[in-house]
Amino acid sequence: MKILCIGDIVGRPGRRAVRELLPKIKEKHKIDLVLANGENAAGGVGLTRKVTEELLSYGIEIITLGNHTWDNREIFKFIDDDQLPLVRPANYPPKTPGKGYRIFEYEEARIGIINMLGRVFLGDFDCPFRTFDQIYEKIKDETDFILVDFHAEATAEKMAFGWYLDGRATAVFGTHTHIQTADERILPGGTGYITDLGMTGPIDSVIGVKKDVVIEKFLTQLPKQFEVAKGDVQLCGIILDITEVSGKVRDIQRIQENSYND
Repeated sequence: MKILCIGDIVGRPGRRAVRELLPKIKEKHKIDLVLANGENAAGGVGLTRKVTEELLSYGIEIITLGNHTWDNREIFKFIDDDQLPLVRPANYPPKTPGKGYRIFEYEEARIGIINMLGRVFLGDFDCPFRTFDQIYEKIKDETDFILVDFHAEATAEKMAFGWYLDGRATAVFGTHTHIQTADERILPGGTGYITDLGMTGPIDSVIGVKKDVVIEKFLTQLPKQFEVAKGDVQLCGIILDITEVSGKVRDIQRIQENSYND
């Protein structure tokens, strides 16, 4: 089974990248299932129902979130709609709207999706390591594969988390930094791992934002209104080739595809 995991989709340019590039990638690599991080998909921060439905119409089947989950308050109106395949971070406090893990069925496969937030430089969330332990005990016998989107800042925290889940999760992939790392590998226990999937959005930018605005902020140390950049776009992520019998990753391939304006 081949699963495409797409890095943080940033605003309108990111959605354009999905629209233009996803069909080609699916056809070329014979993709069975598509998962994407969508926490930046609406205007660069947050998610709306309209944008959610737009992404689903392009062929994305599961959407994970992150620290910008609540930045567009419209999400409170639809995050509990079970008809939408949304998974928000599981280590938010109890009684938080939405679901931190879900089990989806694809043909005869039961796929557990867990979303988690890191704590280093991000906030005082529940421990992602212990939260995974609790969820794993609940779903390990009800799933064939378990994929974990670890939305975190620090590379060391991501790597430690990957090692901690090795042999239990089918794959652990980092999101959030918008910079794709070149460390994709299969850990000794069979878990596919990459520190960060990268960004799906404008190429000539600073992690998706207009570069001149960010440079000016660094030069002056004054507050600036960030805007999503425009122009040529990229789609970043990984393709997981999973052995359905064992639930282990057979191959992990990093991808970065570009679409240029005429």
